[in-house]
Amino acid sequence: MKSNLQRGPGRREVGHANLAARSLKQVFPTDNPYTIRIVSDILESNGSSSMATVCAGSLALMDAGIKIKSPVSGIAMGMIAEDGKVAILSDILGDEDALGDMDFKVTGTAKGITGCQMDIKIDGLPYEMLEKALLQAKEGRIHILNEMSKAIAETRSDLKPHAPRMVEIVIDKSFIGAVIGPGGKIIQDIQARTGTIINIEEVDEKGIVSIMSTNGDGLKQALEEVDKITFTPQVGDIYDALVESVMEYGVFVKFKGKSGLVHISEISHTKIDKVTDVMKVGDNIKVKYIGTDPKTGKMRLSRKATLPNPRDNNPKENS
Repeated sequence: MKSNLQRGPGRREVGHANLAARSLKQVFPTDNPYTIRIVSDILESNGSSSMATVCAGSLALMDAGIKIKSPVSGIAMGMIAEDGKVAILSDILGDEDALGDMDFKVTGTAKGITGCQMDIKIDGLPYEMLEKALLQAKEGRIHILNEMSKAIAETRSDLKPHAPRMVEIVIDKSFIGAVIGPGGKIIQDIQARTGTIINIEEVDEKGIVSIMSTNGDGLKQALEEVDKITFTPQVGDIYDALVESVMEYGVFVKFKGKSGLVHISEISHTKIDKVTDVMKVGDNIKVKYIGTDPKTGKMRLSRKATLPNPRDNNPKENS
């Protein structure tokens, strides 16, 4: 009775996968948040299936939108020595692999080698032959890279629509509770409205916020929501603000999830009798964070600090 069970990967498959993985790992982005699995099914081959996996794997990563540092190609080199004569072969076939004296696989980018593997059947290899093989392999790799670029020249600008998306941001430890909210109310509301999954953990006195989604717009919205909660204004920075209420002594504005007062003395360089003469609810203005009130501890905001001073253009007044 014939069994339908498939055997597991053999030594050859494991070795080839290891070489391909090591070759591609060298160009992975340092901030990559994903666990990536590349599957290479070789249906038929009379050459190097491991080098085909490297080339196809590089193209697959670029097509998926993974920001690898540079495309990677690979080529299998061979050598046949007889009667004192030596021939270095590029892109060897199965027969050349079996009958040759060396099987030398080299992978790399246009700038350098990312992986190599050598099987040799003779006692040793002169340095000159190794140098010649490496230079010949470089020419082959560059040729293959040029052919690969005809299919995909650069990494896709965005991930595939069905790809899971994840971003990580670091927040101050003091904001962890604010993002979670009482009983998890705030974080659950953000997840429900944006269709995302948000995890927060404390690491080395910092909060690591991981936001996951299959929808790019939802992830962006969730990121903005968390940013509003954790945003800390910096003295000297200028922000776009919205006037929420107008009082006799100034206007209250909102910017990036924060609220503050622009006192009447900080609205304009010229004297203002009534705030309502120059400002109304709904106005969009720019404000500069100029410091903290020593008595109340609240932010001091200025509109006039973002405006040109008329006195700068009036020499008589300056004198």
